[in-house]
Amino acid sequence: MKTLSTLFKNNVREYGMLIALIAVMVFFQVQTKGVLMKPVNITNLVLQNSYVITMALGMLLIIITGFIVTLAGMLIFRGLTIALLRGESVGPFPRGFQNISSGFIPDFFQYEGFHVTTILIGVVLSILLIWLDLRTRKNQQKYGFEVTPFYFFVFKNIAITTAVMGLCYLMASYKGIPTVLVLLFVLITFYAFITSSSVIGRRIYAMGGNEKAARLSGVNTPRLLFYTFINMGVLASLAGLIVAARLNSATPNAGDGMELDVIAACFIGGASPSGGVGKVIGALVGAFLIGVLNNGMSIMGVGIDWQKVVKGIVLLLAVLFDVYNKNKSA
Repeated sequence: MKTLSTLFKNNVREYGMLIALIAVMVFFQVQTKGVLMKPVNITNLVLQNSYVITMALGMLLIIITGFIVTLAGMLIFRGLTIALLRGESVGPFPRGFQNISSGFIPDFFQYEGFHVTTILIGVVLSILLIWLDLRTRKNQQKYGFEVTPFYFFVFKNIAITTAVMGLCYLMASYKGIPTVLVLLFVLITFYAFITSSSVIGRRIYAMGGNEKAARLSGVNTPRLLFYTFINMGVLASLAGLIVAARLNSATPNAGDGMELDVIAACFIGGASPSGGVGKVIGALVGAFLIGVLNNGMSIMGVGIDWQKVVKGIVLLLAVLFDVYNKNKSA
């Protein structure tokens, strides 16, 4: 059985960032006098960060492989975008397309002032998460693997259930679950499976850990790297659709600088700049931390210049923390 201190030491990056996210949310909740956690702002927070989360899932795989970004391709495609659109915006779009980012799931109970369907979805999701965690724990015990202490298992599931139901309650008090959140749930589930339970996921981690060893083991590393960039392109295009649906227009300069938030989300969430390390849940936590910082500072009236300074400092601290842990374990 693992002690709590050992468990924290082995997962210091993941738990540390989660604690940091909670601390930042509490700080801005106080500083904004309760505005941050209002139902309408929580919904906006989800909508504003949906495209960052979407791209972070693809960027995580690229960072795990150890080759971060191609500046040449970015400049080429941005230039082509401006050339094709001739500097003009395209829009407005049909209502059905706008619903990708601004729509909400229907309430089948039609209860005025409260979205009952959202609460029921939260209950089902909470039960599903507890069942999956319990099944994983039993399988680990069955095959003789170490498991977390039972009290920690209970505490973790209570905390997750509280967070899920609290979020669902806040959204149910407004308009319910946004359509884009359903899309994000599907993507997060898919990529969590890819990174943790698939052959291609294990090969990506192996290539990031030691590219030469992975190649000698039979992994076609050039093709695998190519596939990770194709995957990033697909998710970037999906994020572009989400942004266009939210703004109800497509502009040539939309998304400028967004790649920095995406990369920062992965690094802050535990991905290592040297490759081979990173989890989907970490990238998710990192994306929400960036989102809360953006949202909280905007509500407080902090200028865009100082917002960039703060995010840069947070990113720098995350990288320094990674270097410190590696030096400590070496």
